[in-house]
Amino acid sequence: MTELIDIILHLDQHLLTWVNFFGPWIYVMMFLVIFCETGLVVTPFLPGDSLLFALGALAALDDGLNVYILLASLTIAGIIGDTVNYHIGKYLGVKVFESNSRFFKKEYLVDTQRFYDHWGAFTIVAARFAPIVRTFAPFVAGIGSMNYKKFLGYNIGGAILWVFTFILAGYFFGNLPVVKKNFHIVIFGVIGVSLLPMVIPWMKSVLAKRKKA
Repeated sequence: MTELIDIILHLDQHLLTWVNFFGPWIYVMMFLVIFCETGLVVTPFLPGDSLLFALGALAALDDGLNVYILLASLTIAGIIGDTVNYHIGKYLGVKVFESNSRFFKKEYLVDTQRFYDHWGAFTIVAARFAPIVRTFAPFVAGIGSMNYKKFLGYNIGGAILWVFTFILAGYFFGNLPVVKKNFHIVIFGVIGVSLLPMVIPWMKSVLAKRKKA
């Protein structure tokens, strides 16, 4: 866990090392990371927003990464990931959460359901910007048998908005001196902002319960 935290906080440094070591295969690795984070309910802990931001910043240096390849490949990874997750939810449903293991926590389902209560079908888009919920939103959509064509439209739109927002933010702002000097603080900020779509519905739910009490 300590190593994972270090990687997340110093993604710019680690990514540069990986690019130099793996060369073009780095695109495959990043594709798999984004696919797993969005497509497999056992990997909600993988970095998403911060990784995209760091990749954009590195691409701006013209040091082994092409921003257009990143935008295209990672958008596709996000779309395929959500699609796989939707079908896992559709065919396996809540059965995988019956044991409430460390990987299949029922609280994740509760948080995601709260998200759906607040955002409706637009959750598929909004959840892209919320860690953990991002992983479980398509799964819950599958459980609820959301119309697949409707899901696919939100899926594609959400993936484009999510990937383009963070990669281009990193591309245009990630290499500013103040950002590079305080990159770990910026990563914390990115994570914090990403949590807002999840925190806001939770706060409203708590306040509503207090009013009723």
